[in-house]
Amino acid sequence: MDRKDLLNEATYDRNRAAEWFWQRSQVLGISRRRILQLLALGTGSTAATILAKPNQSHKAIANESGAIVKQVRPDWFYQMNTNLEMRWENMYDRGYIVPNHLFFVRNNNPTPLIEADRWRLNVFGDGVSHPRSFSYSELLQMPSVSVIRAIECAGNGRSFYQTAYGKAASGTQWKLGGIGVAEWTGVPMSEILERAGLQFTARDVMPISLDANKVQRPIPIEKALANDTLVVYAMNGDTLPRDHGFPVRLLVSGWVGIASIKWLGSIQVSRSSLFSLYNTQKYILIGEDYPVNRQLQAAGVLGKIATKQKPKSAFELSWDGEIPSGKRLLRGRSWSGVDKISKPIFLTNLF
Repeated sequence: MDRKDLLNEATYDRNRAAEWFWQRSQVLGISRRRILQLLALGTGSTAATILAKPNQSHKAIANESGAIVKQVRPDWFYQMNTNLEMRWENMYDRGYIVPNHLFFVRNNNPTPLIEADRWRLNVFGDGVSHPRSFSYSELLQMPSVSVIRAIECAGNGRSFYQTAYGKAASGTQWKLGGIGVAEWTGVPMSEILERAGLQFTARDVMPISLDANKVQRPIPIEKALANDTLVVYAMNGDTLPRDHGFPVRLLVSGWVGIASIKWLGSIQVSRSSLFSLYNTQKYILIGEDYPVNRQLQAAGVLGKIATKQKPKSAFELSWDGEIPSGKRLLRGRSWSGVDKISKPIFLTNLF
């Protein structure tokens, strides 16, 4: 396999599951065929051993604020617990980039309050020759890059499962406001890994957050070294807001939002394949419509892993709004998790 293929998240997941499957058979001293037989039975202590829990190592501490920090106005957002969905009508005629105060918020927990002068980024694991930590001031002095990229929650549009398929999907019931485009400024992850003595045998990288859940989701070294995979400290020219990851977050361009870990506190670099709760039991699609091959099952994956986003579009209108009859100019925008939208489509005679 061309290592560039691992830049695609779905290909990466399948490849690492196959590697893990082979490694597990070596550790247990049984053939891969026998593992498949045991998994098919679904019982017994040996099968339980095969399905060992994925990596969930490393702990960190952060103070909890108990609330979203930014101003929450009902005319700007739909609020769902610790999540804020952008109201599309506020983007009318604003241009491509979403202002920080209107940018959607996807939090697994209340926004943690972390002080920059006490924050450290710890890089560790057998994939680096000299593990070390970086302070916030050190990070700001390193070479930086600015890119304009979209981040979209993996569940954006989730509420439409009920209306379109008659099957409700669990989780935050986003409409289409879990998407935002911003200019992100930060240090390429490659720069940080090189300063920690990246080994040529390194395979996977596990960014780990400082929030209550210690959110973590692995990426291959190929993606970690991409020019637009950044350790971000600024958003739209301002210091990264607390709700969006202050002091530092990760930007993994083109992958689902959960990969762009907020409140980044540590990075594990491994010479072997890594899995976590967030690509085996969460952020997956479960059901008869989403079959999983046995190798992924052996790695503890319970459903089809959510990866690239489908193309979507939205009018810059409120969901409960009304449009008077007659000719009207409607504005909207389209986006894709795969590539740029090649050309706009103009619709006429809608009514």
